[in-house]
Amino acid sequence: MTLWHGRLSGGTADVVMDYSVSLHVDRRLAHDDIAGSQAHVRGLGRGGLLTDEEVTVLVGTLDRVQAELDDGTFAFEPDDEDIHTAVERRVTELAGDVGAKLHTGRSRNDQVATDLRLYAKRELTELAAQVIDLQDVLVTRAKEAGDTYLPGYTHLQRAQPVLLAHHLLAHGWALARDVDRLLATVARLDVSPLGAGALAGSSLPLDPDGTASDLGFAGRFENSLDAVSDRDFVVEALFDLALLGVHLSRIGEEVVLWSTEEFGFAILDDAFATGSSMLPQKKNPDVAELARGKSGRLIGNLTALLVTLKGLPLAYNRDLQEDKEPFFDSVDQSRLALAALTGLLATVTFDSDRMQEAANGSSVAAVDLAEWLVQQGMPFRQAHSVVGGLVHDSLERHVPLAELVEAHPALGSDAVALLEPGVAVTRRTTPGSAGPEAVAVQMGRFAHRLEADRIRVASLS
Repeated sequence: MTLWHGRLSGGTADVVMDYSVSLHVDRRLAHDDIAGSQAHVRGLGRGGLLTDEEVTVLVGTLDRVQAELDDGTFAFEPDDEDIHTAVERRVTELAGDVGAKLHTGRSRNDQVATDLRLYAKRELTELAAQVIDLQDVLVTRAKEAGDTYLPGYTHLQRAQPVLLAHHLLAHGWALARDVDRLLATVARLDVSPLGAGALAGSSLPLDPDGTASDLGFAGRFENSLDAVSDRDFVVEALFDLALLGVHLSRIGEEVVLWSTEEFGFAILDDAFATGSSMLPQKKNPDVAELARGKSGRLIGNLTALLVTLKGLPLAYNRDLQEDKEPFFDSVDQSRLALAALTGLLATVTFDSDRMQEAANGSSVAAVDLAEWLVQQGMPFRQAHSVVGGLVHDSLERHVPLAELVEAHPALGSDAVALLEPGVAVTRRTTPGSAGPEAVAVQMGRFAHRLEADRIRVASLS
């Protein structure tokens, strides 16, 4: 029996039920649905729509349904279109006529919006905590890296030497913005839609403020039409996770490059690598590749929901059923990616000798030569031209750059010292730069930020 059997006769076609059923997707909202229903019941009690005894019966029955769901004894029926229908059906079976009062003053429109906000608050907060776990690994590995340096790249061409710690913390700061976005989205979605009804509220004495407080929301909706149709928070969450996925993809790409024989900067732990079904010698960076590949999936989920929402009139439309599957998928994939990459980065071995060998080429100190000339009073554009010409001559004539620098009247032996291995990276002294002193300051600031974010997340958990 459908929830609308009084209005429509003859039954709904099986193909319609098959097409519209969402139980396989939204059953993960069961805990939130029951929490929302219990708050609604207590609100009905405060409004005099249920007696104290009826409130006790319904709250207790919902607890029993939760227990059945938890222990796997809950029996879903073919007519259970979604988790809301299934829970209400079971409550009515257990509580009889009192159970039929559960949906008083409520629509599935405000019900599902409430469930999804409860789910989003919890899951996004937990994902923020997982991002912080990954950041913690990055800062730990940065501290372990000490004075190890490697080439910094632009256009994937060697540019300037940077400390490995600086490179790892660069990813850490990008992830800090992801934490900010996730927590900002949680703050914006912290509004209860319960009491908005189907679209226009109710003539019954409901208690939206009380149910919002009961459920731990910061407040209740201001406009019932907006409350049941708003999925901005899902779009925001999907964007947050898509951009997080892009950041994880960038880490994955570097792991793929660094673990090649051509780079040789990193050696993956066997537990976070795979082999080949054909080639015995292979050790493949599948975790990193999947982090890179699944970012497209996260971006696709965001795009799919934006397209779904862009043509909808107010208020609720069944199209909104399509919000949950991409959201749940992005949450699941982000959780798995964060866990896998955290393990990979915690166990990877960095080959400092190989990194430093790659960073010791004299050409990566070219800008130091130009800056040295600037300090001697030469305009930068002229200094750039002088050094660029020397690099060109060195490559064309196959003459060591140091030899040409020493022979140049504006440079000489003092400037040659800048080309010695490990010197250039120590000369980066500006705030936030890649040199030892600046990185030491950055490390302290990053640790402080990490601790502050842990406190922010803990306050929401």
